[in-house]
Amino acid sequence: MSNEDLKKIKEKAERIYKKKNTIFCPYFNSNIILNADGFHHLQFSARRERNTAEKILKFKLLPCALKIIGKSGTLQEFRQTLQPIGKTGKDGFAKTKNVSYWAFIAIIGETKQAKVKTILRQVGDGNIIFWSVMPYSRLKNGQKLYSGDIEDE
Repeated sequence: MSNEDLKKIKEKAERIYKKKNTIFCPYFNSNIILNADGFHHLQFSARRERNTAEKILKFKLLPCALKIIGKSGTLQEFRQTLQPIGKTGKDGFAKTKNVSYWAFIAIIGETKQAKVKTILRQVGDGNIIFWSVMPYSRLKNGQKLYSGDIEDE
């Protein structure tokens, strides 16, 4: 795919994402925040910029992720970790906070079905935000675009 194709797919995903600032999630019985952090994470992991194929896949799965958030009443995965937040100080230390991740998995599609995992994230006692989306199973060629650690994806 060309850079122009990636740009069009990204713009479409961004329009869908920015239509709402929040999505009501039945599991939490409250709104989930759609902010720039979640959209940024579709393009960059904690370690690197995602490759073009990963970005396109995540952008194309984004509408499914938003639907999953709005329909999820059952949690499939939960993880809480202590993570560095923000930049490292001059002393070489970074502040840490408890970070929680929730994963909701759904089967999507009518004729071609696939499992999709949607990740929500909360830093400390802040808002719960959309964090990521990914296929839950391997792609046709056996490639796996996620590590299994929900905080990384």
